[in-house]
Amino acid sequence: MRVAEAVGMLAGYGLDAVFGDPRRWHPVAGFGTAASALEKRVYAPDRAAGACFAAVAVGTPVLAGAALAGLTRRRPVMRAVAVAAATWTVLGARTLRAEAHTMAGALDRGDIEAARGRLGHLCGRDPSALDEPELARATVESVAENTSDAVVAPLFWGAVAGLPGLLGYRAANTLDAMVGHRSTRYVRFGTPAARLDDALNLAPSRLTAALTVALAPLAGGDPARALRIWLRDGHHHPSPNAGQCESSMAGALGIRLGGHNVYFGRSEFRPHLGEGTPPLAPDIARAARLSGAVGLAAATLAATYRLTIALRARRSTTTSTASATMRPAAGPAGRRAMSGRQSATTRAAGRAGDVR
Repeated sequence: MRVAEAVGMLAGYGLDAVFGDPRRWHPVAGFGTAASALEKRVYAPDRAAGACFAAVAVGTPVLAGAALAGLTRRRPVMRAVAVAAATWTVLGARTLRAEAHTMAGALDRGDIEAARGRLGHLCGRDPSALDEPELARATVESVAENTSDAVVAPLFWGAVAGLPGLLGYRAANTLDAMVGHRSTRYVRFGTPAARLDDALNLAPSRLTAALTVALAPLAGGDPARALRIWLRDGHHHPSPNAGQCESSMAGALGIRLGGHNVYFGRSEFRPHLGEGTPPLAPDIARAARLSGAVGLAAATLAATYRLTIALRARRSTTTSTASATMRPAAGPAGRRAMSGRQSATTRAAGRAGDVR
């Protein structure tokens, strides 16, 4: 089945690369609607209610994925189809790059108002007072972080845990986007969802950073510089994961990220990551190109991991089968055969002694 899952993950990645997100009836949007309805029923301004909400909202897709895996246990073609559909559903690589290119195009034309209008498709900052460098910075930072959240992390958890991992991760990440911010309503209720998302992204964000460093030349960058910036600045960000992705992207592109961010109702200052000047429109295109390369590498690694597990399992089964065929049969017949072999050995030893 792991071979079928590897094939399904690659097929799902290909579907996302060709078609992107469905424009209507997107399953993740449906999940968001259901999660909002659940929130209305269980909301209370405390962490216990938030933990209950997160457990039910994430646990349900995980159980659904486990049930689907059970139903397709002996049907490799159906398993591959199910994994392909799930992978396509949870990925957002093509849409992320398309939004980045749209922003870059608007900034290239000098259409600041159009760029401000598109920023909401990438992040939750207030764009009303942002100029080109700030709009470009917001876009590059969003591309860097979402390369992990919307591409590498789903593939990582699909490789590790199959269908439950794919669906469970996307559910947790969606909840974090819905309730994981520090507004008055969610400052306590959203904490469990935010912490769960942080935990699930610890490994994927660092894998994203490592792939960004390795593939930096594809965006005209220097891997040595990208590695130095990542190791130096990765932990300066208030998020345990976003800083890994953003610092490696800054190092790969040779730009500086971070600064004063204005959200609707609050403002924050983020430490500077990287060296050089703030990004401009051409840097957005470079970031999108690097994001695409990182996603392809992550898909290849995920499929390779599943195939490696399948090969190890097959070798283990072959070894066990061979060992079983070499054991003497149980029961009287087996004992007689063993006794006959031992007697033959004894007689042969005796004849050797007579010769000596």
